[in-house]
Amino acid sequence: MTTPPATSPLGASLPPEGQGGQLKRLRETAQEFEALFVAQMLATMNQGLGHGLAGEGAQSDIYQDMFNQEVGKLISRAGGIGVADAILREMLKMQELA
Repeated sequence: MTTPPATSPLGASLPPEGQGGQLKRLRETAQEFEALFVAQMLATMNQGLGHGLAGEGAQSDIYQDMFNQEVGKLISRAGGIGVADAILREMLKMQELA
């Protein structure tokens, strides 16, 4: 008797148990993309401020970029804004077609 495929909260069927590592890598990749997306949104929002965390100049821009990247990672790890879920769902669909 075969067991039906497990489903994720995203509604897509999960790979068999032996492919759990692959699912973990796909989820991490989706979260990394979401973190970059959030960091880019933060950078766009901060453009109107005129200066970064450390004042004005190139060094301030570098620190602001690093800050945005870390905040993006934290937001993504804490559940994100839904981008990682959508990307993971699409990656799983693409694997089913292959």
